[in-house]
Amino acid sequence: MRPFPSPPRQVMIGDAAAFVGVTPRTIRHYHQVGLLPERERGGDGRRRYGYAEIIRLLWIRRMADAGIVLDDIRDAFVGAAPSASHDEDEIAGVLARLEDTLTAQEAELQSKRASVQRMRNLGSRLGLLDDLVSNRLEGAPEGSLRQDDLDTLLVTERIFGPLGAAVQAGRFSALAADPALRAESDRVDAAEEALDDTVAVDDPRVAHVAAERHTFEAALMRVIEESGQPAEDDALFDAWDELHPPEDANAAPEPTPAGGSRVMSAAETIRKMPYDLSPARLRCMELAVQLGAAAPAVTMPARG
Repeated sequence: MRPFPSPPRQVMIGDAAAFVGVTPRTIRHYHQVGLLPERERGGDGRRRYGYAEIIRLLWIRRMADAGIVLDDIRDAFVGAAPSASHDEDEIAGVLARLEDTLTAQEAELQSKRASVQRMRNLGSRLGLLDDLVSNRLEGAPEGSLRQDDLDTLLVTERIFGPLGAAVQAGRFSALAADPALRAESDRVDAAEEALDDTVAVDDPRVAHVAAERHTFEAALMRVIEESGQPAEDDALFDAWDELHPPEDANAAPEPTPAGGSRVMSAAETIRKMPYDLSPARLRCMELAVQLGAAAPAVTMPARG
């Protein structure tokens, strides 16, 4: 088995920019206009960025790509972190004002208006995800999706694309539909978070929590299997294949809205996305993966 990749806790501006798909100069501009608070420089004179900053940069880029001007994005975030619960109404207000502007320029900005309307209908955060992902979450009970769920899907979409995030969305649909399963997920998550820097990698708690994670994931997979989601995944793959025929596989990638950022492999993106994980927690993740690899394979429906 290949070594489990260890993401950094913080990254420098070049890696942060590469992950988000912007340039270091763009991030510095966000600092200057008040969109992103500046981190203090370290002893080497350089700024470093953590998970919270990357999430904020991803949301800023998505909103900017949708046609929202930086001043409006900044106004929506004034006085509140992007994760604060009360900033949803502020962002919705920005989207409403932007829709009025787009209405006056209907012919030229029709596509942008449609994007903003979709965000307002789905919610400012869910609406910023790709259609393929948000459509997969349509059946989730109202209020059952958490911002952490959407943040995770945003990161997954950046690493594995809309198809990978759409498949992962099935996980959050299952959790949203089963309060007991969600509660168990929260319990295992809390046990993992307790494996902080004070816990040694060979502490018995590490293996115990890894076994709990494996047991939970197996139970979640059974629920997903019984819900018929694998068949839905097959339909997603088939639809994706129709829209992206094999002859297009070697075609040159189109420039991204962020200015032509190059396509990165999953390994590259994992190493550029900071997570504040202790050595004990990383070891727990490795052990859980090993337990999953050693378990009997789950029978999946054959694809034609």
